Amino acid sequence: MRVMEETVDREIAIVPGMELLVGAVDSHVHCCPHINQRTVTLFDAVRAASRAGLSGLGLMDVFANTSGLAALANRELGHLGVDVFGGVILEPYAGGLSPRVVATALNMGYGTGGARFVSLPCHHTAFVARSENRGPAYVETTLSISERGPLPDAVAEIIDLCVEADIVFNLGHLSGPEAVRVAQAAAERGCSRMLAPAGYLTVEEAGAIAETGCMLEYSFFVFSHATDIAQTMIDAERHRFPRADFAAALEVIGTVGSANIVLSSDSGALVLPPPVEAFREFVMMFAGSGIAAADLRRMIADNPARLFKVRKPERGLEG
Repeated sequence: MRVMEETVDREIAIVPGMELLVGAVDSHVHCCPHINQRTVTLFDAVRAASRAGLSGLGLMDVFANTSGLAALANRELGHLGVDVFGGVILEPYAGGLSPRVVATALNMGYGTGGARFVSLPCHHTAFVARSENRGPAYVETTLSISERGPLPDAVAEIIDLCVEADIVFNLGHLSGPEAVRVAQAAAERGCSRMLAPAGYLTVEEAGAIAETGCMLEYSFFVFSHATDIAQTMIDAERHRFPRADFAAALEVIGTVGSANIVLSSDSGALVLPPPVEAFREFVMMFAGSGIAAADLRRMIADNPARLFKVRKPERGLEG
């Protein structure tokens, strides 16, 4: 136990701002097997998070349900004190908008565990496809939410499964108006654990979403230099995505309050630092912009821990 504490202390002392990450939860990390090379493997990511004193790590993957990998990480490295959790992003490659895929994810593990989040697509949406200048034929295959009428049957059923299991329903990368509509519809169906990527929302859209009880997520990737580079994300094509407006994010936080915000790294791509360092840099962007320490704590520790039901395993020695 003392060796682990000394290791964490040494890591924290190296770089300014590392102390802010102690007890934090990075709920958006890309360290799973992918068609692209990653900076870290799953086990590397958990070890690095432990050295930095993080308490939780969320696994995101557009190709697969990560609940089983999270269960594996907790079984093999649970003594390091990082609660690893997974879920499924409902891209076509992971099974698409399928309630059956969700039901499977909810039970994936070693007899315990299962998904702690289910997300609408993060890439295969009309909003993202148009932002990437994809062709009309491709856009037609993606998820879009109509302005009127009921939600697609599959989306409504998926929300209900999240409500029943009391796990996070992530709105995925929709347009602002689509996200507002889905958040309102989900709240009407009793969904109280929701998360909406917020990088491209207006202040008004963010406020309307927060009013439903849905938390807003800001992640490092869309505010970083990674947006300047054409990359493969879900297929062989290379696309860029517009950089998000950091000043607008600060305005949203000032308007809706830190109690409604989650910060994450969204790191793992080779063009970014490894997840822990990316997370530190992102947190320091907010700290350097005058966000108070208590607000930072809510956004990187308290809010994600409560939202994703992060457990607090005992730290031990790595064997």
